[in-house]
Amino acid sequence: MVKLSVIVPFYNVQQYAPDTLRSLKSNAREDFEFILVDDCSRDGTPEILARAERELPGAVLVRHEQNGGLATARNTGIDRARGQYLTFLDGDDWLAPGYYPRLLAAIEELGCDFLRTDHVQCTARARSVHRVPVGRRNTVLSPREAILPADRSTSVDYAYAWAGIYHRRLLDKGLLHFTDGLRTAEDRPWIWKLHREAESFAAVSLLGVFYRRGVASSLTQIGDVRQLDFIRAFDQVIAETAADREADILLPKAVRTYCAIISHHLGSIERFEPAVAKQLKSLSAAALRRMPQDVLDEALDSMDLQRSTRLRRLRRRPAPAGAAA
Repeated sequence: MVKLSVIVPFYNVQQYAPDTLRSLKSNAREDFEFILVDDCSRDGTPEILARAERELPGAVLVRHEQNGGLATARNTGIDRARGQYLTFLDGDDWLAPGYYPRLLAAIEELGCDFLRTDHVQCTARARSVHRVPVGRRNTVLSPREAILPADRSTSVDYAYAWAGIYHRRLLDKGLLHFTDGLRTAEDRPWIWKLHREAESFAAVSLLGVFYRRGVASSLTQIGDVRQLDFIRAFDQVIAETAADREADILLPKAVRTYCAIISHHLGSIERFEPAVAKQLKSLSAAALRRMPQDVLDEALDSMDLQRSTRLRRLRRRPAPAGAAA
């Protein structure tokens, strides 16, 4: 019986993959499997993974014939997973030794559907601890009740799939797969779905994931058209939340978060290629018009002046014919 399946997509990360794989080896156990998904890398990553397949206990190597993006690569790993529990890691991040056994022990003790953990963000030589925005620790809670309040950071805003562990019953309920083809913000519809539909979760003060920021090849650093997938991701959040039995309660949070993300991208629009910046404005304006307008009005009224002014101005922008996300 495989106790834990760890799903690790890799794409052109030859500089970082050795650190990731060494950290997996320091977490290996005879009942753990490591599903290494090569998302059609074009650098030296495939050779590194081929060696890991031989040397890393529990390694399972899967290769994509064409690049599909992080969400699709994770889905490939999920479909191959045999474990009672599943978790994720990105191919340029790493773990503290013995972290996964401690993570597994924590969820087994609490008996919940999923567990969320803190993490260490690493930017060059700087290190900072980022906490799950859940006040009560080591206590089983309702995921749905943790979505609100709308005007504060909550667990659905902490959308890192690798900062936690998930019981297989969530996979059996159809809650663990990601939206295929999303190139960015792929964790957002996923975490909202978990919080709306899972029955229990908990947060624990367990540090062991080291999240590498500022990687040149990361989409968070690239201002090309793939970044605009956040619109498709949040359109999905809005549509699925609008269909929820408590839509009137949950939609203000979803709309406000979507507005905050749009404002964030507009505030750093200079990092986008000119054509993409123009598309960002038009697609974002169209997104604002698609939102429930009464809920949007309330969200804008509750935001600070700078963000609300930026979004109101964008909302009035004429949409080009045929504009769509």
